[in-house]
Amino acid sequence: MREKLQRFMAGRYGADELGKALNAVALVCLVISLFVSKLPVLYVLLYNAGLLLLIYNCYRMFSRNIAKRYAENQKYRNFRYRMVTKWDAAKKRFAQRKTYRFFKCPDCKQKVRVPKGRGKICITCPRCKREFIKKS
Repeated sequence: MREKLQRFMAGRYGADELGKALNAVALVCLVISLFVSKLPVLYVLLYNAGLLLLIYNCYRMFSRNIAKRYAENQKYRNFRYRMVTKWDAAKKRFAQRKTYRFFKCPDCKQKVRVPKGRGKICITCPRCKREFIKKS
């Protein structure tokens, strides 16, 4: 049986990070749909979304177009990396909120950190070297 499965999956894409994420979202949709059965519209919406995600993931796993599935997974990984990076930066800014103020450069939108309680100060953007005045 194992050998037959291996022969069947030869040349097919298989599981990846995007597939795992799709399965997780589908599972969440299906579990939530169990608890909202008294709201028929929301129940049908969540239940169908969960099933469609599972079907799409099966399609991706059994696909023979490996290059396209790999590109989809790379897009997901890049998106996830950007979100994790933004989340980590937000956590760091939140932890430093008592001692620093954060401003955006009016030109290049670079975030600049300055110490709190210094009154009006002239801030020089490290990226574009523009100077702007803000109250810290």
